[in-house]
Amino acid sequence: MKTLILGGARSGKSAHAEQLASQSNKSVIYIATGWAGDAEMAKRIAHHQQQRPTHWRTVESPQDLAATLLEQDGANNLLLVDCLTLWISNCLANDCLTSEMAAVLDLVPRLQSELIFVSNEVGSGVVPLGELSRDFVDNAGRMHQRLATLCDQVLLVVAGLPLSLK
Repeated sequence: MKTLILGGARSGKSAHAEQLASQSNKSVIYIATGWAGDAEMAKRIAHHQQQRPTHWRTVESPQDLAATLLEQDGANNLLLVDCLTLWISNCLANDCLTSEMAAVLDLVPRLQSELIFVSNEVGSGVVPLGELSRDFVDNAGRMHQRLATLCDQVLLVVAGLPLSLK
């Protein structure tokens, strides 16, 4: 099963993804894409770490997501990627998004693991004024659309409530 979970900031998407992962009978590998570039982000990461079961393995992958997915792949694994929008930001900042996005989208159908991708739905607001912000929103939207076609299930989480889109 491949699942994409979308939602706004503080919508409950990560909590829902973690609940789904907890209900599986698989070894959960949490793939964290964020990095603590400042004190506020370090605090957010620490909060997420405290919420996860201690027996889950965490792998940090702020940029090379395709390589990490391939390394962690296994029929008895559930790979929970949180979150794609942080990964997109990291790749944009390091000018590697086009190749990284293509590698992930090419790899997803071939993975044996159960997959849960978490990402922020950023296309429901106004078009951003800055070029970098527009580039981010455009790329996130494209990634979500393409990944949604590859996933068996797509959920939108609002106020902690999941709505099935696919």
